[in-house]
Amino acid sequence: NTPDAMALLPDGSFVLSVPNYNDPTPGGVIMKISARNKVSKFFVPPPHPATGKAAPMGICPAPSGDLYYADNQFSPETPQHSRVMRIVVKDGKPQKAVTVVSGLNVANAVAIKGDYIYVSETIMVPGSDPLISGIFRFKMGEEGIKLKTPLESDPHLIAEIKSFKAAVGYGADGLCFDSKGNLYCGNFADGTIHKITFDARGEVASNEIWVKSPKMKCADGLCCDQKTDRILVGDMVQNAIQMIHPDGTVETIAINGDTDGADGGIDQPCEAIFRGNEVIISNMDLSLIHISEPTRPLYISYAVFCL
Repeated sequence: NTPDAMALLPDGSFVLSVPNYNDPTPGGVIMKISARNKVSKFFVPPPHPATGKAAPMGICPAPSGDLYYADNQFSPETPQHSRVMRIVVKDGKPQKAVTVVSGLNVANAVAIKGDYIYVSETIMVPGSDPLISGIFRFKMGEEGIKLKTPLESDPHLIAEIKSFKAAVGYGADGLCFDSKGNLYCGNFADGTIHKITFDARGEVASNEIWVKSPKMKCADGLCCDQKTDRILVGDMVQNAIQMIHPDGTVETIAINGDTDGADGGIDQPCEAIFRGNEVIISNMDLSLIHISEPTRPLYISYAVFCL
C-alpha cells in the first residue's frame, strides 16, 4: 500500500520495493512487474531481529544478478537499526537475504558503481539544524559491516548533505550515476541535486549543489539514462516528474494536481525510471506527509514519452 523504489532488470521487467508504511499489517514486500506489466510477488524480506519488521526501500541490481536493498528501520526508539541487505538470486529466483551493513538510521537509496555500493543516509544526525544527512560507500563482497556511533565518525561516510528546510525532516535521498561516473544525490527537503565527483584514486574530489531551480520543490528518487545522461527526479511535493538535462536545466515532463492515482494521475511520486521510451512512476502517497485514506489501493503510473 506504499510503493517506493524500482530497479529495471535486463529482460524489461522491474522490481518494486513496497515498505507498506500506510498500513503495516501486510509487512514489507518486494514485487516484480514483468515486461508486459504483470504483477507478482518476488520476495518477502526478513524482519529485523530487534524490531520484528522489514521496510524495503531503495533497490539496485548488482552485476552478479543479486539485488541490494535498503531496509529502513528508523524510529526515535530504534536509532541505527536500518540495514543494507543482499538478496541472493539464482536462475532469476530469490533464495535468501544477507545483511551487508547494519547501524544506519534511515537507509534510503542504493546505487552500485564498479566494486562499490553507495547508500544514502537520510537522517544521519537526528535533530540537527540544518539537518545533516550523508552518503556511505561499501566495498562489494564485504558483509556483516557494523557502523560506528556517531555515524558521522564512520570511515565509510564519503559525503555530507545539509538540508535547510529542517521542518521537512528529510535530507539525502535518491542516488544515481551518470555515464561518466559522477554521483548525484537528491536533497528531499530543499529540492536540490548534489553532484559528487571522484579523482583518479576513487576519492571524492567535490561535493556541490549542481541543480537548484524554482521549478523543483522536492528531490526524491533519481534515475539516469546512461545513453543521454538525462536524470529523472521524483518531485513528491508537486506531484511532478522533473527531467534534468546534462547542462543542469530542469524540464517538467509531467505534473498534476491532487489525485488519488486511480485516474492515472501522479500521486506523491517517489521515483521514476526509464524503460525504453517509457517512464514508469512509483506513487508513494505516504499518509505521514499528506493525510489520505491509508487502506485505499495505490498505483504505479505508466507513461510513454518521446524522450
